[in-house]
Amino acid sequence: MSDGAVLHVKGRILVGPEDVRDELWVVGGRISYDRPAGARDITTVEGWALPGLVDAHCHVGLGAHGPVDADTAEKQALTDREAGTLLIRDAGSPSDTRWIDDREDLPKIIRAGRHIARTRRYIRNYAWEVEPEDLVAYVAQEARRSDGWVKLVGDWIDRDLGDLAPCWPREAAEAAIAEAHRLGARVTAHCFAENSLRDLVEAGIDCVEHATGLTEDLVPLFAERGVAIVPTLVNIATFPRLAAGGDSRYPRWSAHMRRLHERRYDTVRGAYDAGVPVYVGTDAGGSLAHGLVAAEVAELVTAGIPPVRAVSATSWGARAWLGRPGLEEGAPADLVVYEGDPRADVRVLAAPRRVVLNGAVVE
Repeated sequence: MSDGAVLHVKGRILVGPEDVRDELWVVGGRISYDRPAGARDITTVEGWALPGLVDAHCHVGLGAHGPVDADTAEKQALTDREAGTLLIRDAGSPSDTRWIDDREDLPKIIRAGRHIARTRRYIRNYAWEVEPEDLVAYVAQEARRSDGWVKLVGDWIDRDLGDLAPCWPREAAEAAIAEAHRLGARVTAHCFAENSLRDLVEAGIDCVEHATGLTEDLVPLFAERGVAIVPTLVNIATFPRLAAGGDSRYPRWSAHMRRLHERRYDTVRGAYDAGVPVYVGTDAGGSLAHGLVAAEVAELVTAGIPPVRAVSATSWGARAWLGRPGLEEGAPADLVVYEGDPRADVRVLAAPRRVVLNGAVVE
């Protein structure tokens, strides 16, 4: 759009789950609910408008074997943008993607720095691999480098045990989380297993990724502490294939992964019913494709979360949780326009009619 151009979005503007307006205007890249005086160069878009979608667990700059080049990272970000994802919490990446911040046409990223894992207890080339005595120092380093988040690997397969096991002693986790909080950062952790969760939550963690090991006895603790989960169900769908690959060497681990997969929907619904905050994340990057945000919302609905709440988990609610605006007066105009009402049928999220980023129609 040219300087002085105005974008007019009309139809149904979903400012909130129940706050629906008839139109908004975009002037200078920002939202206004007042028609600009004397506007002449007006482009009109019609439909159902949502705040730009949020993928709260995504890895831009990460491939199956570690960091990727800038061209590949750009393609990842563009794929997310095409799906309507305009805000990403990058839950761990070994790549420096700060250059994306200078691109008005790419999604906004909230970085959690690089993963921090136990030595030889994570995917090669992904994480800083350290021992417990160094955890606080690395958490402080990533807290300073990030955008207010730090990502731990809370559990992974212990090859001697032949199954998932916690990575960090409780006292190390407590000290590391306290240091992150002192520096103004929140902490999240990759956790598949049951036995890594209590120590991390009681140590003060803010969020758990995947949370497949969440059990009935742990749910009240999560709810009481306000610890969010990002289930990444489109990633958990890969567990049977992963388990099949480990049957011969790690049969105990394989059986465990299958059990976690089989109860995945009950796990998520139980957490939601108890009041645990649930947000949308795809785990894109690594070996999983980008652009799957609509599929993850559909998975939350399959798990039993009401459609309007599943939509909130990638829009109004997710943005509030991450401290970023939605469709408020004066906010950056990051929005997605659809053919129908996503609150009534979340499948419409898979087909954006228009994507508006920083006030410009980009798709």
